[in-house]
Amino acid sequence: MSSTPLEDDRARPADIAAGYLAAISLTASVIATIYRPVRLAPFAILVALIAAGLGSRGSKLPAIAVAVGTLCWLVGMAIAVLMSRPLY
Repeated sequence: MSSTPLEDDRARPADIAAGYLAAISLTASVIATIYRPVRLAPFAILVALIAAGLGSRGSKLPAIAVAVGTLCWLVGMAIAVLMSRPLY
């Protein structure tokens, strides 16, 4: 008789924290696109990088948060410069 080990389908606490941090980063990135990209986008990217460090290798949300944060910073800077809005 052979038995297979039970797989634990529960998420680790670090993965849950990484998901919340990635969600905070995504929200701050979208806000940074519209309002003061120099003030908010670096914070959002830093939080996304921390989430990527906390998350497991297979978690996709922190990686998406880093990419979206960078893209929102670039777009926000372009919008602010083209429309002569304040950067910070």
